[in-house]
Amino acid sequence: MSGRSGRAEVQAEFKRAIRRIPDFPKKGIVFRDITTLWKDGVLLKRSTDVLYDHYKGKKVDAVMGIEARGFVVGAPLAERLGVGFVPLRKVGKLPGEKVSESYELEYGTATLEIHRDAIRRGERVLIVDDLIATGGTALAAAKLVKVLRGVVAGFGFVVELSFLNGRRTLKGYDVFSVVEYSSEEE
Repeated sequence: MSGRSGRAEVQAEFKRAIRRIPDFPKKGIVFRDITTLWKDGVLLKRSTDVLYDHYKGKKVDAVMGIEARGFVVGAPLAERLGVGFVPLRKVGKLPGEKVSESYELEYGTATLEIHRDAIRRGERVLIVDDLIATGGTALAAAKLVKVLRGVVAGFGFVVELSFLNGRRTLKGYDVFSVVEYSSEEE
């Protein structure tokens, strides 16, 4: 992808592929279903390519994917960058010694866990997920990286709901998204 026009074309193509589901998971929320993009092998690869192009050449020691859709984004990106993949899981899914962080969602609360030995001191971790809305989940992930004495190298998302101001929650960090929705109606 080259330049601004190339990015605009990718965004338009991705928006055509992403399904819009009103009132999910509760009334008043418009869910962006990225599975309709991922079922197209070309678009799945292109989403990884765009993230890779943004982060190649930057100092990244590991990619952390937030359960569950962040695994789909993170594992292939880690492979492309030639670094390890760290899964960030929901409560009760990890068998070893772990640390946890609770956070607010736009429709409730949740808790994430990570193995205590998943990140080494000073390791630069790129945190990825399928989508950023308010940024609460991503901020919880950043807090866990810091607890383990790692460094947040940045955040990568396939979809950004910019009207929910997630970037404000992640102020001071490098935040990159492949496609942006500036309003719920878009």
